[in-house]
Amino acid sequence: MSSSQESDSTDTTTTTECSVAPADGNEEFDAAVLNAATLAFPTKACKNRKETVASIDALFYGPRPPSCNVYGGGPILLSDVPAKARTEPVVMGIDEAGRGPSLGPMTYGAAFWCPSDQKAIPKGFEDSKALSPETRARLFANIKETAEIGFVLRVLHASEISRKSLQPEPCSLNVMSHDAAIQMVQAVLDADVRIETCYVDTVGIPDSYRAKLDRVFAGHNINFVVEKKADAKYAPCSAASVVAKVSRDTMIEAWKFSEPGFEPVDGLNYGSGYPSDPKCTGWMAKNMFDPVFGYSDFARFCWKPVKNALAKEAVQVDWEADVDDEGDDNDLSKQTSMSSFVVGKKTAGGGGSSKPQFLPIRKKARLAYFNKHGLTAVTTVVQS
Repeated sequence: MSSSQESDSTDTTTTTECSVAPADGNEEFDAAVLNAATLAFPTKACKNRKETVASIDALFYGPRPPSCNVYGGGPILLSDVPAKARTEPVVMGIDEAGRGPSLGPMTYGAAFWCPSDQKAIPKGFEDSKALSPETRARLFANIKETAEIGFVLRVLHASEISRKSLQPEPCSLNVMSHDAAIQMVQAVLDADVRIETCYVDTVGIPDSYRAKLDRVFAGHNINFVVEKKADAKYAPCSAASVVAKVSRDTMIEAWKFSEPGFEPVDGLNYGSGYPSDPKCTGWMAKNMFDPVFGYSDFARFCWKPVKNALAKEAVQVDWEADVDDEGDDNDLSKQTSMSSFVVGKKTAGGGGSSKPQFLPIRKKARLAYFNKHGLTAVTTVVQS
């Protein structure tokens, strides 16, 4: 995986937009009621395994939080905390799934347990990408059924990845990955769990990533082991890989599109969502449903295959500067260009030009919205 510039200003505040089950731990939990469409609030551990399973089902099969389709982050879900983990330190693993697809979310998973509970931990955890779908599904079912295992799931929807990658100061996928891992570690710490060792499948340069985690969590005495292919070496990391991979596969298999009335050609037959998958490329070729906005928010608009498809098939949009107040809104020749701020001064001998002179900055053009609605600047504020 490629390295990228690291950000030390990572916000470790953990929030989620996934709803929590009823306060009474004895109530029946209905995944249809526990939908992921409520307000954001600090991440809290589920009260028991029943609530954990219901919350997972709601995240997989319920509607997505409306805000994460527009401006917010995707959900982060923390299971109930194993009983011994309240008093004993745990080992933890972190891994991701869905880093490269053009379609669908990237998911980050974490798993943790007490070393003294090792005998209760199911066998067979390996790199989930090397396992069959049936084996992964069985292992994930074992994780959900084993009270001695705690886990975390952080979902980065395609809309979140697109926004952060295309914002004025782009955020690389590596930084998003680091931030997701940091959020999950912080969520476990916030549940009063002491992490002794955390195994992380690296994103970028292992030493740099480990140093970053050490800085962020200084004082918590966590031994971070950051390595390539950690998911094939350490059981907690392998279990985290299963959580991430099965969660992503389940979500895209049951995907609900946020665009009202959108019924894709070929339904959900988009395969894995990877650009190398013929089903994915075929689905994308048939489902650019809007000439301006292109695809559903299921697509990562920052990915090259999506950009290329939009450049070829969608309406091309040229973003022009708004004209000055006194200009003609329809006369693009009067719009400001960068060259208008620099002129060449002829030398005394004629011919050629000397070093350019920078003229004073011209009045900034007003947005067309203000002209259209007859809005003017406030000059006096009168208090009643």
